[in-house]
Amino acid sequence: MKLASFKRNGRSGFGAVTDGGVIDLTGKIAGASTLKELLEAQALAQARDYCNNARPDFALADCALLPPITNPNKIICIGVNYAAHADEGGVKTSPYPVIFLRLPEVLIGHGQPLIRPRVSEQFDYEGELAVIMGKAGSHIPEAEAMSYVAGYACFNDASVRDWQFHTRQFGMGKNFRNSGPFGPWMVTADEMGDYRRHTLRTLLNGKEVQRTTLDQMVFDVPKLIAYVSQALPWSPGDVISTGTPSGVAHFGKPPRYMRAGDTLAVEISGIGTLSNPVIDEN
Repeated sequence: MKLASFKRNGRSGFGAVTDGGVIDLTGKIAGASTLKELLEAQALAQARDYCNNARPDFALADCALLPPITNPNKIICIGVNYAAHADEGGVKTSPYPVIFLRLPEVLIGHGQPLIRPRVSEQFDYEGELAVIMGKAGSHIPEAEAMSYVAGYACFNDASVRDWQFHTRQFGMGKNFRNSGPFGPWMVTADEMGDYRRHTLRTLLNGKEVQRTTLDQMVFDVPKLIAYVSQALPWSPGDVISTGTPSGVAHFGKPPRYMRAGDTLAVEISGIGTLSNPVIDEN
């Protein structure tokens, strides 16, 4: 299933995206009014059964897409998780995952504008695979970690590079307003299959600037889930953004940062395309 969060006629909701349109699931499965609540109720199977016998309620074009999980408890982001990206930056990969956090308020959905901040010209793209957790757990063994995954989405870990490197702690450069595109929907783990078989591409104005297969991560998804679970409990709807491959603007010669009028797209086979225009902050 493809499960999306949306806004339509002034109302927020969630539903299943099909070839014929959107099946509105808001309030129909386990009383869930959001996709996060559906995951908390462990009701994905019920939603699937409902959709097998339902017709679309409206066209996809008739709603605005929101981040699949609009209010995650935590967004765990992974830095330097592809060897080629480490090489282009002249850094070594770490024996442990490099972790930083994003705030839910910086997330935006498919089609919403990325805002290049007035305080910087160095607004960079980072196409990534997002993993959405489906159930709670702590101290999870790697061998069991994938059973905790509800699904996957595209993510753009858009970074304000000069602010990122103001100090050794680069969280501020990762948390500017409207800097976290996430979506366009969540593809459930059963439909995605083995994520490692899939390909990620990032396109700036239609030109490919990043490409990788997802089996190239230094720390794969089971390792990330298990590692974080030793420190924090996972909750349904939590998000892991798994890191970006080589090809970011910052290491270009010369760098080609995002600017107003651009369109940045992250495309992952098996999921779809997350696309966002870029505007300047007023």
